[in-house]
Amino acid sequence: MPATSPRALAADRTHLLRGVPGALSRGKTGSLVATLALALFAVIFGLVRSKRSAATDVAITMKFQRRRHPWLARSMEIASWPGFPPQSRLIPPALVAALWVVGLRLEAAFQLLAWGTSGISYVFKSIMRRPRPQQGEIQVAIARIGGTSFPSGHVLAYMGNYGFLAYLAYTLIQPDRLRRAVVGAIISLVSLVGPSRIYLGHHWATDVLASYLLGTSYLIGLTAVYRRVKSWVTGVPMSPRR
Repeated sequence: MPATSPRALAADRTHLLRGVPGALSRGKTGSLVATLALALFAVIFGLVRSKRSAATDVAITMKFQRRRHPWLARSMEIASWPGFPPQSRLIPPALVAALWVVGLRLEAAFQLLAWGTSGISYVFKSIMRRPRPQQGEIQVAIARIGGTSFPSGHVLAYMGNYGFLAYLAYTLIQPDRLRRAVVGAIISLVSLVGPSRIYLGHHWATDVLASYLLGTSYLIGLTAVYRRVKSWVTGVPMSPRR
């Protein structure tokens, strides 16, 4: 093995040191976004708790539901479908099992933790106990729904399960075209589920927005821990894409 010159060692060290501020900056940015998301969630929580968002919620739902087209209604139903039982109880463990089978054991463990957003949803629903929208002022699509409205369990579950899956796809899939297609499809699903819950009359806009904010904070924290554990297990610093 050829000896490494002092100049080369110095260059490598300089390159590594230059990467440190960038890594720290990314970490600080993620923490800032997560903190801001939690703060905004707290604001919405307070507004809903004090019943000061009701009129705005009704107005937003009515505006969403003015557009009545068969293709739009069908698209909204498809976006919400994975979040209804029994598939909502089968897909998350299936994702975990699939990652485990292909040898991605650490990723499988964190995908299981991503499912934890369902537990968070249950806790806040128990605290808020907000009634779901009722047929009358708005249209409520027939579906297997129950329980309370705040926050949206669909959105929180999608942010956890599919949000982390999109992160894994982005970091693990090598062919650019395939990676973009997979990540784009998952992000589209996560982006559409919120509007679908309002359009179908199953949730209020504040339920949905609060869930996106809370889910964002959880996802940022989960991916940060995953990156640290992955780096510790492999002994290789995580690159920006990883």
